[in-house]
Amino acid sequence: QVQLVESGGGLVQAGGSLRLSCAASGTIFRLNTMAWYRQAPGKQREWVSTIDIRYITNYADSVKGRFTISRDNGKNTVYLQMNSLKPEDTAVYYCTFNSGGLAYWGQGTQVTVSS
Repeated sequence: QVQLVESGGGLVQAGGSLRLSCAASGTIFRLNTMAWYRQAPGKQREWVSTIDIRYITNYADSVKGRFTISRDNGKNTVYLQMNSLKPEDTAVYYCTFNSGGLAYWGQGTQVTVSS
């Protein structure tokens, strides 16, 4: 079955960096547009970034210029490089993709940015 496993979260000071990874299995990864979302405490889940099968990327305005999404089809993995982190980036980060009308989500990885 389809599985997405995120990793790389943690506690970092403001201005620091983290790189999140999301390993996929049970799917033809190279055919999927992959996305990252995040959910802060008490807030709705929000879209962060997307990379499609042609490696075209898009970013939310709040992370543009600080975050970089990438993918390695040979490793079935999508990454999110996060630089210049701010306390407001604190959230659980999820990777996701849609296939056959279904949305698949990972379990999430916690990112905490201290001021």
